[in-house]
Amino acid sequence: MAFKAPSVYPITDIRLSGLSHAEQVKELISGGAKLIQLREKYLAPSEFYREAVTALEIAHAHGVQLIINDRVDIALVIKADGVHLGQGDLPPHAARKILGEDATIGFSIHNIEQARIALDLPVDYLAVGPIFTTSGKQEPDPVVRLDGLRRIRAVVNRLPIIAIGGITTENMREVLNCGADSVAMISGLLDAGSALTLRMRKTLAIAEE
Repeated sequence: MAFKAPSVYPITDIRLSGLSHAEQVKELISGGAKLIQLREKYLAPSEFYREAVTALEIAHAHGVQLIINDRVDIALVIKADGVHLGQGDLPPHAARKILGEDATIGFSIHNIEQARIALDLPVDYLAVGPIFTTSGKQEPDPVVRLDGLRRIRAVVNRLPIIAIGGITTENMREVLNCGADSVAMISGLLDAGSALTLRMRKTLAIAEE
């Protein structure tokens, strides 16, 4: 089945949200999320595995897909819906061999040269960013900006593009209008004043206007 990008692609973070991955998944689903990525940079693999198992049970009970960031091994063991890979992670060809043809594989790119290379990779979508300055990574890649997104969109004509990096409810419509099929959000969703369910609901409403 072909990958269908949701208008909003939420990514979990326990430090920003103060909630476990499972709790975040539950609230995001209540807010309308249809696909969620679990992203974990600090927990021990055994702890992340246990959290991912619970999060997947919640997601699948509600018909929601769950993607694991970086960890192909955990995605395989818990039978997640797929994995998201960065430039320094396991190559997509290897991940495809491990996870099989039905798994969703996303891949991060940061410039037009990487976009051209990615067109020959066995991936289902490309994450392009950071679109704006972001605090979501300790060593972020150079900012792509909206003009960079437009150039990448012109090259990438057969894969969904998920824009990421510094995206908020204030700038997301502009990002979508520049060629992104979806916006991925971490701090824009998790680091705010109101309940996560309400933030997800509000963000979806703006994205789908």
